[in-house]
Amino acid sequence: MFIAKEYLNVADECESIANLTDNSNEIVRLRLLQKSAADLADNEAWLKNNYDKALHADDVDPSAGVAPASEEEHVLRCLGAALLMQWNDIPSTIQRQLFDSAGTVGELRNTAALRGQIARFLHRYKNGAQPMEPNHSIAGSDRSAVARWEDEGGAVAHSRSLG
Repeated sequence: MFIAKEYLNVADECESIANLTDNSNEIVRLRLLQKSAADLADNEAWLKNNYDKALHADDVDPSAGVAPASEEEHVLRCLGAALLMQWNDIPSTIQRQLFDSAGTVGELRNTAALRGQIARFLHRYKNGAQPMEPNHSIAGSDRSAVARWEDEGGAVAHSRSLG
């Protein structure tokens, strides 16, 4: 409950400051902060009141099955495989959004490298093709793989190849 009280204090401070200013943009910003803090206080209070009804990670018996992290990785692999099996049926705009989203997962400094890996991977498996042998991979840097993906029309080219 200590954390909930802190959030309520922040909400009260935001309300007090909002009442002292005439700047409408600042009032809107402070009211949003006030609501967020009040919502967080409500969440903390709910968690405290329902702690005994919630599932806790340390309550999981590792011998009873897959560990939570391994289970999540397995689910993500299954979702990824299902996505690839349906890739050519996905509209090109959604393919592009998925490519862009996937390219930003992970560390920011590795974004270009990741986008290159994804572009090469999608190129190897496009149109349901079997994976190419390692010596037939796309030549060039990660940037050239992304450029090739985009030069070929990216997601658009993949969806056109269905027709």
